Amino acid sequence: MLRHDQRLADMTGGNGVSESTVRRWRDELIGLLAAQAPRLDRALMKIARQGGEVVLIDGTLIRTRRRTGKADRRNYSGKHRTHGLHFLALTDENGRLIWISAARPGRTHDNTAARHDHILAHLRAAGLGALADLGFRSLDNDILDPAIVTGYAATRSHKLTTGEKEATRVLAVGRAPVEHGFAHLKNWRILTKLRTDPDRATQLLRALLDEPRS
Repeated sequence: MLRHDQRLADMTGGNGVSESTVRRWRDELIGLLAAQAPRLDRALMKIARQGGEVVLIDGTLIRTRRRTGKADRRNYSGKHRTHGLHFLALTDENGRLIWISAARPGRTHDNTAARHDHILAHLRAAGLGALADLGFRSLDNDILDPAIVTGYAATRSHKLTTGEKEATRVLAVGRAPVEHGFAHLKNWRILTKLRTDPDRATQLLRALLDEPRS
């Protein structure tokens, strides 16, 4: 149902089951799967126990229907020019999703979400590093021993050196698998444009995250 975004009415037709019953079964299953999704600290500790040294972090937008009222303005992402919900996600070095954050308004910045989830503190507690894009610059100000590594950004007053360009390129290559993790998640047609209540989106995303282990 979730993979293909199948309508409830299509599932009830000819099976002698009411649409409300199928909806209840679906919601109960989503709740059970979401409850099994790992917490951030446990997901990182598991990577550390397995001998991992770094994880990949990024933010993404899941599109939603535009809702009426002023409250929906905060769900508008100027970056993506659409309404949606913002999520942070972590993957291992191979791009396998290991954790996903709670849903936040689409206009939320990656750094803001990461600070709210105490990403930096959890990384240091697990003894791990993270590769991130420029959206996470200034999140970790420890120059000598950063837990979160980003590339370099050119400014009007500073052009990138050859070494900085190469370091940014190498980092981009290392971060590439995180996009595969997001692509796997967005293959679920239910996420093409969420029709569920945004308050329940977190539970849905975490249920889908748990799917490969079930």
